[in-house]
Amino acid sequence: MKMTLIYPKWPKLEGQTEFHLPPHGPVVFAASVPPEVDLTFIDENVQEIAFGRDPDIVALSVMLTSQLPRAFEIARQYREMGIPVIFGGIAVMLHSEEVMMHGDSVFLGEVEGRFAGVLEDFAKGNLKKVYNYMADPPDLRLAGTARREILDRSLYNYRGVQMLDLVHASRGCKFNCFPCCTGFLGGRLFRPRPIDKVIEEMESIPNNRLFIVDNSLAQDREWLIDLFTAMIPLKKKWVSHPLLDDDKILSLAAEAGCWYVYQAIFDTSDVIRRRVERLKDNGIGVEGTIILGTDDQDEDYIKRLVDFLCEIRLDLAEFTILTPFPHSPIRDRFEQEGRILSNNWIDYTADKVVFQPKHMTPDKLHEMFLYAWNTFYEGGGYALKMGELFKKVIRREMDDGTYRRYEMGRKRAFRKKGAA
Repeated sequence: MKMTLIYPKWPKLEGQTEFHLPPHGPVVFAASVPPEVDLTFIDENVQEIAFGRDPDIVALSVMLTSQLPRAFEIARQYREMGIPVIFGGIAVMLHSEEVMMHGDSVFLGEVEGRFAGVLEDFAKGNLKKVYNYMADPPDLRLAGTARREILDRSLYNYRGVQMLDLVHASRGCKFNCFPCCTGFLGGRLFRPRPIDKVIEEMESIPNNRLFIVDNSLAQDREWLIDLFTAMIPLKKKWVSHPLLDDDKILSLAAEAGCWYVYQAIFDTSDVIRRRVERLKDNGIGVEGTIILGTDDQDEDYIKRLVDFLCEIRLDLAEFTILTPFPHSPIRDRFEQEGRILSNNWIDYTADKVVFQPKHMTPDKLHEMFLYAWNTFYEGGGYALKMGELFKKVIRREMDDGTYRRYEMGRKRAFRKKGAA
């Protein structure tokens, strides 16, 4: 059986330097595809689709709401050729009823232990319209090492610098933050993978630099202690979403190779100031993630917030516009208040205003979004500040001897690709 797995392209965030990380969802999914299946992967963000290859079935892995319009176009072209299409991924779970109109089948939920059965149904001509496992998450001991060999790694670099490899150590999130869909997608229960399996996967990744994509590394203190302790011998350098603000956790994270974190910044309080200071005191860089357009913000507040970010010396800042994604707490409230202005999913890229702000017009909020990017990066653009962070990690790699080993491995991989 021949399967083509496609990750559709999407519009990139306005104001941000364009680069491409290796996608995580498709390689995790691929680990559940039986080895006898002839699997071809296309990341349309860096590759072109060859529609004439005639697979037996096409799988579309759709992470973002803004990928959906392109995913629907791709599905239409294959289905017109008589090739069935199955959809899966985060955006498919958020928009399942709409997606059903564009595919032969949709897979909802986590795939481990389930997809071989789907392909058996397909081989027998009994492919179901819906496979819904959202209320029944699998045992995470079934989550094997992602199949990163399906990626063309040479396509994931920025100005010659290899991008981070993505890996996850847990699923689910006990927090229920207002703009987030994780409670709906992965459940409100923290579900860690076995630490030995996580370490085994990290060891298998040739890249020395990782992005641990867990929703939060602040959910279980004892588990974090065990995880970071086990990671120390790997000497990997990694980034993550927020860390637990705890002396021992921060120290262990730094020792385990934490390079920088994405820290949500939602106000100008001393709590935020201290959290950033404590991260930096441990040698951990900070990229602030700042949502603009919440109901407590007006034009003056956003200006004060940007001044605060400059004052606390963030390494980087990523500004986004509040976006009411389906099944998020904020979506439910905005729908009740009649404040949703658009359901054009191509605009759900977090740099466009698709709702009615409380204290300004939509045009003014977009103007303040541009103001925030331009003001914060006035002394040097995103690429320059990211370059400073990369210089720091290279110094750490040179100090512990991993830089030379990493570079030699990368060059061998490129020579091997060239020879092939």
